[in-house]
Amino acid sequence: MTIAEKVAKELLKIKAVFLRPSDPFTWASGIKSPIYCDNRLILTSPEARKIVEEAIAETVAEKFPEAEVLMGTSTAGIAHAAIAAWILNKPMGYVRGGNKDHGRGNRIEGKLDPGQKVVVIEDLISTAGSCIEVVDALREAGAQVLGVVSIFTYGMEKGKKRLEEAGVINYSLSNFDTLCRVAVEENYISDSDEFKLKKFMANPSDESWMAN
Repeated sequence: MTIAEKVAKELLKIKAVFLRPSDPFTWASGIKSPIYCDNRLILTSPEARKIVEEAIAETVAEKFPEAEVLMGTSTAGIAHAAIAAWILNKPMGYVRGGNKDHGRGNRIEGKLDPGQKVVVIEDLISTAGSCIEVVDALREAGAQVLGVVSIFTYGMEKGKKRLEEAGVINYSLSNFDTLCRVAVEENYISDSDEFKLKKFMANPSDESWMAN
């Protein structure tokens, strides 16, 4: 079993990913979606947490062996960055959504020297907007951002394009296509449900998938 399959299986088991083609969720944008991901639930499951955090650490070590610091995205990526950094015995910090309005007004928390080689730890990649904001903040602070390690990606074209345009490499532990395949194999969804999910992901703003 690959890491992508193993992580997908755990996300489904602990219900960090909900698949509801017949009763879609409504995203903040108003889009009706058959999938919802809450990777914070990983932290409440020791078994899933061990698998995910060790996979993050292994991916950082394999893909970015020169990494000096791990930086989590606020807020969901912070705990994952901390645990992976502990496994790797590396410093960590995190990037706020905006500058603090008190104290020193920090946006980047933790020691970061100009020129240090950083890997960003993100829980979820969808359109990649928030992830790129974090990368930009780190670059402005003088860091050399090697790339991103994320737990899960929807694989949206908009997200892929944004990452490419920003010159950001992302390695996700698991992804939408793998999750769908595992969900069918484990009888979480039917083949027809998988068709709906893939049609949705091809064009999230097109609600015709709900009529199938």
